[in-house]
Amino acid sequence: MIIESLLDTDLYKLTMMQGVLHQFPWADVEYEFKCRDPGIDLLPIRDTVNREIDQLCTLRFQREELDYLRTLRFIKEDFVQFLRLFQLNREFIRISEENGQFTLRIHGPWLHTILFEVPVLAIINECYFRDLRPEPDYELGRRKLRDKIALVRKSRDEGLEVPFSDFGTRRRYAKAWQDEIVGILKTDLPHSLRGTSNVMLARKHGLTPIGTMAHEWLMAAQSLGPKLSNSQKFALEHWAQEYRGDLGIALSDVVGFNAFLGDFDMYFAKLFDGCRQDSGDPFTWGDKLIAHYKRHKIDPLTKVAVFSDALTFPKAIEIARYFENRIKVSFGIGTNLTNDLSERPIQIVIKMTRCQGTPVAKISDTPSKQMCRDEEYLGYLKTVFHADRNIQG
Repeated sequence: MIIESLLDTDLYKLTMMQGVLHQFPWADVEYEFKCRDPGIDLLPIRDTVNREIDQLCTLRFQREELDYLRTLRFIKEDFVQFLRLFQLNREFIRISEENGQFTLRIHGPWLHTILFEVPVLAIINECYFRDLRPEPDYELGRRKLRDKIALVRKSRDEGLEVPFSDFGTRRRYAKAWQDEIVGILKTDLPHSLRGTSNVMLARKHGLTPIGTMAHEWLMAAQSLGPKLSNSQKFALEHWAQEYRGDLGIALSDVVGFNAFLGDFDMYFAKLFDGCRQDSGDPFTWGDKLIAHYKRHKIDPLTKVAVFSDALTFPKAIEIARYFENRIKVSFGIGTNLTNDLSERPIQIVIKMTRCQGTPVAKISDTPSKQMCRDEEYLGYLKTVFHADRNIQG
């Protein structure tokens, strides 16, 4: 069994789930799976993935896991009590073959489907690579990891801090490999490793669980809010109401970064601790963010820029050096940490496509990350947010 605990997920799924429980428990959503790499055939592992999902839907939160969640200051007791009764429902997720392609769709109450994404992606990844390379070169992987550790140590010796967290659960080569990596990083880079997004591993290794919101929080607001043009403000306001200043990193690329900055006014700029970059050019993004803070008379050195888009350690070091003494930086590194055993990691995602029966979409600063089945709605969304002018560039 690949997933043995419901804590084997990213923190942002639980923090968003708590927000959904308190504010949108009635919302109905749909998600779809997508492999961004052409030519990847996942049909041979369909039956194995189905069996793993069957097992996933038998899991319940254990008493000691709930006690751990209680230690997180932003997790509320009523949410813990809800999780005590929670179990994923197999009826809400379906795998099939369409036009010779592996397809996966999730449909049901947002509150009861939000936890599928991360473990299901981890299952697909592990099944795929276990079938493709049943005997990976773990020693090569460990040598690569030692090289990355040496890079971070060298930068620190030169006076450059490169604070980073493990963001690799969704695309990890295997659960055991991610566990080993996190343990090594905790021992070898205690001053640079800020934590892990994986709640189970944070608990096991005594690390800080890292995460705030993901794209679906802002995408759902396109349907749940009173007006599409105000959907980002609606999402950020409701996040602030839920966490009252905690978990204060805002995601910036759901409808293009320029459009985000248009909504991220002085109120939000002061209220949130910083922003996360997940698409587009990180240097342009950071320059614009710094300029935005300065326009609002906010010292950028009091804020954090979090970078999490397909990072490698050399890239993170380059970004850290570029923004040194201009804004605080932090890095979320995923695939390059936890799937560096494979010659070709697969780019797979599960994204929300509908909420309350209506389409929702993401207009990414990286066009390949765009995902929407309804072209008419996507065109309307671009018009509302002036996407042609507002995409980062």
